[in-house]
Amino acid sequence: MLRISESHRYLLDADVGVLATVGSDGRPQLSAVWFLADGDSLALSLNTARQKTKNLQMNAAATLFILDRQNPYRYLEVRGDVTIEPDDNHVFADRVGAKYQANVREHDGPSDRRVKVEIHPVRVNAVDMAG
Repeated sequence: MLRISESHRYLLDADVGVLATVGSDGRPQLSAVWFLADGDSLALSLNTARQKTKNLQMNAAATLFILDRQNPYRYLEVRGDVTIEPDDNHVFADRVGAKYQANVREHDGPSDRRVKVEIHPVRVNAVDMAG
């Protein structure tokens, strides 16, 4: 497994990342998402009714981009393959909610389901354009 550089590891505590997936038309779709870091993998709680989840079910490749909002010359880009597993009991969703002090289920409809999406890095770009 690829390692995330110590110089950029603090970005794993960021409040938001941008998830890039590939749509059925081959074009990228970007979504701001909440995430949790677990070692060098990143995980998201997603609703199965959303397009980003449908994209990942068709093409299990994703990128999570995390910008240092205090220093926008620094960012972390994690490209990877995803695994998707059901989170019917909302165990993982509640962990994400705890990080953000929110109930992620409030964004779900009555028949919506939650899944845990884990990004397993195949390429990590830790960028500092400030020199």
